Amino acid sequence: MMALLLCIVFTSCANTVIERKALFVNADSASIPYRIPAIAAFDDGTLTTLADYRHCRSDIGYGRVDIKCRISPDNGKTWGDEITVVEGTGKSGCVDCGFGDPALACDRESGELLLLTVCGETVYWKSTTNRQNPNRIAALRSTDKGKTWTQWTEITEDIYSLFDDCSKGCVESCFVGSGRIFQSSIIKVGSHYRLYAALCARPNGNRVIFSDDFGKTWKALGGPEALPAPGGDEPKCEELPDGRVILSSRARGGRIFNIFSYTDITTAEGSWDKASFSGEKNHGCTAIENACNGEILIVNAIRKQDRKKVSLALQSVPLGPYRTNVGIYHKELPDDITGITSESFASDWEGPYQISTTDSAYSTMVLQSNGKIGFFYEETLNADITGYNLIYLAIPVDSLSFNKYK
Repeated sequence: MMALLLCIVFTSCANTVIERKALFVNADSASIPYRIPAIAAFDDGTLTTLADYRHCRSDIGYGRVDIKCRISPDNGKTWGDEITVVEGTGKSGCVDCGFGDPALACDRESGELLLLTVCGETVYWKSTTNRQNPNRIAALRSTDKGKTWTQWTEITEDIYSLFDDCSKGCVESCFVGSGRIFQSSIIKVGSHYRLYAALCARPNGNRVIFSDDFGKTWKALGGPEALPAPGGDEPKCEELPDGRVILSSRARGGRIFNIFSYTDITTAEGSWDKASFSGEKNHGCTAIENACNGEILIVNAIRKQDRKKVSLALQSVPLGPYRTNVGIYHKELPDDITGITSESFASDWEGPYQISTTDSAYSTMVLQSNGKIGFFYEETLNADITGYNLIYLAIPVDSLSFNKYK
């Protein structure tokens, strides 16, 4: 069946006409809803997007959830039909009851895709979900840009066991923050460039894990005792130009940032800075009256005023109030990046560039091969229809920076 594709055209603040495309559409309130965007980009212009398909009409853990895929061969100009990545059985108590909250990485050398997903029928926040009955995690892979996928494999114990010896207690429940899993462009110790996955975990907040073999094995960044954001919720990771790792975590009113610095890249020894809040008071990434999943991305850009090459950080959030008006903040990083701390990174962002003008929530983004930002997010297109549609658009850096950078 041909998937429904809606196109909406709007004019940005930089007077550039940008076409938005609804890739996963809730046609009416009786339809099985979609949620949770994930996206990956390839050097040849291919884009792969994923989304939950929620038969149970709720979060993963409440029944059957599938994961669907759509692929563009030309940087988002055209899109293929829906592909089923994995189907939940809906069988109560089974590991394969449902699969949701996709987190996606594309290996920068081989082009292999790695998908990490919550699976089973446990709910992250419930007290009955614990170390003996955990929120489960599955991995799938694709070597043809998302057209076909391997059978799922459970990696729950591979992740939870990393923290069993923590003096503050083991991780009772966790999952990988959905959207884009980050891969280093600098650090390569094993067979692949280093991969970082940020965990939403309880108790004691976020953890970050890393892999030097593209997800076959994992270790805890900073060790099992590290608590980079005790008050953090759904998190993402990104990399500073010097190889340090940034954690960006969901928090009411904005984001929580922390930075990991290496003392030994080969052994991954190092330490986290102090978690710092970014919001209205420090001119940070403000999310008025909401806490929501967003995306962090750092790209190379040119400052138009003097044509100087700079590093530009981007962070998406619902601007609010509540889960409305998704937008992107931006921040030029200083020449001396060694002086960047979590506190300085959290303050004095510019923007925001507003994308949505209505109810909107989770978002993710990636740098496309044509230099545009591929942005994929949830938005309600029709107030009379319950649920979100998943919208894609390609944004020039000129637009989201109000014509200051390209």
